[in-house]
Amino acid sequence: MSTNTRESGLESLIVNHLVNNNGYELGGNEDYNRDYAVDETRLIRFLKETQLDEIEKTGILNSDHKKQQFLNRLQGEITKRGVIDVLRNGFSFYPANLIMFYMTPTEKNVTSKKMFDQNIYSVTRQLMYSKDNTQLALDFAIFINGIPVITCELKNRLTKQSVDGAVYQYKTDRDPREILFQFKRCMVHFAVDDNEVKFCTKLEGKKSWFLPFNKGNNGGAGNPPNPNGIKTDYLWKEILIKEELANIIENYAQVVFEEDEHTKKKKAKQIFPRYHQLTVVKSLLADAKDNGVGKKYLIQHSAGSGKSNSIAWTAHQLVGLEKDGTNIFDSVIVVTDRVNLDKQIRNTIKQFMQVGNTVGHANSSGDLKKLITEGKKTIVTTVHKFPYILDEIGTDHKGSKFAIIIDEAHSSQSGSMSAKMNMALSGDYTTDDEETIEDKINKMMEGRKMLRNASYFAFTATPKNKTLEMFGVPVPNGHEVQHKPFHVYTMKQAIQEGFILDVLKHYTPISSYYRVAKVVEDDPMFDKKKAQKKLRTYVESNSHAIEQKADIMVTHFHEQVIAKGKIGGQARAMVVTSSIERAIEYYYTISKCLQKRKSQYKPIIAFSGDKEYNDKMVNEATINGFPSNKIESEFKKDPYRFLVVANKFQTGYDEPLLHTMYVDKMLTDIKAVQTLSRLNRAHPGKNDTFVLDFANDTDIIKKAFETYYTTTVLSDETDPNKLYDLIGEMEKHQVYTDYHIETLLELYLNDAERDRLDPILDACASNYESLEEDEQVSFKSNAKAFVRTYGFLGAILPYANIEWEKLSLFLNLLIPKLPSPRQDDLSKGVLDAVDLDSYRAEIKQTMSIILEEEPEYGVGPVPTSTGGGTQEPEMDLLSNILQSFHDMWGNIDWKDEDQVKRHIAGIPAAVAKDVAYQNAMRNSDKQNARIESERALGRAVINMMSDNMELFKQFNDNPSFKKWLSDMVFNLTYNTKGEQFKGDMIV
Repeated sequence: MSTNTRESGLESLIVNHLVNNNGYELGGNEDYNRDYAVDETRLIRFLKETQLDEIEKTGILNSDHKKQQFLNRLQGEITKRGVIDVLRNGFSFYPANLIMFYMTPTEKNVTSKKMFDQNIYSVTRQLMYSKDNTQLALDFAIFINGIPVITCELKNRLTKQSVDGAVYQYKTDRDPREILFQFKRCMVHFAVDDNEVKFCTKLEGKKSWFLPFNKGNNGGAGNPPNPNGIKTDYLWKEILIKEELANIIENYAQVVFEEDEHTKKKKAKQIFPRYHQLTVVKSLLADAKDNGVGKKYLIQHSAGSGKSNSIAWTAHQLVGLEKDGTNIFDSVIVVTDRVNLDKQIRNTIKQFMQVGNTVGHANSSGDLKKLITEGKKTIVTTVHKFPYILDEIGTDHKGSKFAIIIDEAHSSQSGSMSAKMNMALSGDYTTDDEETIEDKINKMMEGRKMLRNASYFAFTATPKNKTLEMFGVPVPNGHEVQHKPFHVYTMKQAIQEGFILDVLKHYTPISSYYRVAKVVEDDPMFDKKKAQKKLRTYVESNSHAIEQKADIMVTHFHEQVIAKGKIGGQARAMVVTSSIERAIEYYYTISKCLQKRKSQYKPIIAFSGDKEYNDKMVNEATINGFPSNKIESEFKKDPYRFLVVANKFQTGYDEPLLHTMYVDKMLTDIKAVQTLSRLNRAHPGKNDTFVLDFANDTDIIKKAFETYYTTTVLSDETDPNKLYDLIGEMEKHQVYTDYHIETLLELYLNDAERDRLDPILDACASNYESLEEDEQVSFKSNAKAFVRTYGFLGAILPYANIEWEKLSLFLNLLIPKLPSPRQDDLSKGVLDAVDLDSYRAEIKQTMSIILEEEPEYGVGPVPTSTGGGTQEPEMDLLSNILQSFHDMWGNIDWKDEDQVKRHIAGIPAAVAKDVAYQNAMRNSDKQNARIESERALGRAVINMMSDNMELFKQFNDNPSFKKWLSDMVFNLTYNTKGEQFKGDMIV
């Protein structure tokens, strides 16, 4: 008999495993009551076998009328509260209080184990669920004690069907008005094939939102090959086992309520964990249970990973985590460095906690002590409040065990912030009149270190090298020690699974071209590099340039975003600027552009503090006309469609309606990723995003995103011996002595008045000022590097060094006293000698920035080099500075641009065929090959002189154009090493 490769074969395989391996009963359609969507046979049997006395009181065993009343009440409770809550908490039917599900037993509790084993798990194949259309059948449904919790539709790729077919079937053939498919009647609906699994918690026809429930494969979407079976068999072999399903019901699945900020109405949402959320929480709990308190965990989960829920599930399960009947942690403290997420995470945790009044919020001085004393098991706060919390912590907490969960762990565990938090929680910040200076120094060093009575759980999408070294798992790699995350859900997988959008897919660079005129008769000399930087800033912030760029933004938004109905016509845009002044200028200019085209839309501005503008002080509230705390809610409403920002809202701001970003600010590394990622949140009807970038090189943006696209790994640890090198460099300059350090610290740590400290610091500052300029630069940069590096290493090194601690304290007090090395600004006055002659912004072709798919991306350890030193200014005549400036930023007005592009496109192939150049590539080094390439290029251009005199003239007369063409041709042809050039040239 041949293998059954049809859908029915997959169905048989799964159901047989549930029955034969997972301990399920096989149900039948005769057991199913279509009027109430329950397996009535098993429901009644469960109640009789477990609560006979209670069920007999109700009379349902002897009266069909009472039974119908009972089923009506059960249906009403499920409709109102949801199936999850009914299973967890049971329900009442006069005069009985009925348990509907026996929870997972605690360790060594024989009675609860016996009761748990009486739960009836069953599966019914081809369930005929419909009362009206009796021929409709579902592939299978899973019941617990007769109550449905899961439905499943199967497809089989061997018969050329896929999981998407199952999704389509749910959306089109499964009527959400049927009782079984109504909201909250089932915990989850699975669409399954032999490659992938998807799930949905609310069926609503074509609007049903199915999410992947896959393991991930090579850092991306999907599932890896399974050497022992079908790719998706983890669903029935790991998830649908009795203990795991009970775990999900008890600790993960939940109906939560989200309040609409405008209407104040609450909307119910049913939560079910995604695969990576389930695995990370289970892995963290298992490791903490095995290894106890004192470990560190780094969780690299991309934006869109559901991090708030993962944190909430981790927090509330850590509270109840036991080993041998004893709690592993006394309190769980959740720390976020993003104020706007503080409330969100706090509310999320509250909704998942099973015991009331267990969540507190440390909001002011003394709160942490009070909450711990009151027995609050979970405390949520922002990292910025820890220094204030410290002052009133007098209780010794050494006997307490803490789990510290850190959201977006970038800066929350560095420097004095970490030291103060650690001392507060360890109880080591009490004062003792008998303490010596040595005792106080030792206490400070201990405070820097990660607490021995705490475990740290650090969640971030973009781990820096410091974060990796502090929280990552150390892995030996030859002579180096790498640090890796404990668990990863990559940006690549999040994008491929559709949880976030690829913000680099529609990326449009915009080039600026301008000409600056010299308005003075003479030709003064200036520092070339600084002068060009000032000229660029001057041009880009010029009101004429901002008007042109604002016009591009407004036009693009109306014609490419609004006119094309992005996000159903609800799309918003963010304008990212480099300074508060430029943000204000953009706000008013965009407002004028909108008024000019009689648009119904308006902008909002966001920046911190007050700023002088047009001779009066303004802030975001006075400009917008409403309070700062209303910006997020107002931006969701019309007429507001543009959010103009200067630093604010570039991190930690999740607005799914954000669709387009206009960038006029240099962005690098993590800032580039965090800023552009404001666009990536998914939303119904949001299929793409736009980025128009006026300021950045696409290669720099590409490199920044590649760092965090897959797993980020620290390539090697920071070498503490570098601190000795820094000390040696500082001591050469004799700015301070041991006497200065010891005397100052004794005064400082004994709370001496300021006027006793300053004479010592001023004496050292005087020594510094007597140094030569290069020596000043060397000392100050080394001092800053020492403080920065020790501030980090002090938390993780196994052995303390009291001399380093003393020097760090001393330098922290001294550095503010040291003036910056005096350097004459040899570019001063350049802006007075010039005027903007012309400006043009040109939109380039929209591109998709493709990221390299490395399985791991290594970042270097924390740098200990100072980067100090001064450079001799390169002086040049103003006329020459302007010429090189125009060469870089001015462009050519071609008469027949299309013809020029066609000729340029053919040049690389012509150069590659040049015999002399081919010989140089084969037989000589790169330098000589470059020389021959340029000669071949000259010959190629001369050969086309008769066809395109304009191109020939620019090649001979415009050095910047010649250099660009030469670089382009050599880069395209050299690596072919004489082979036929096959590249396509796009101009």
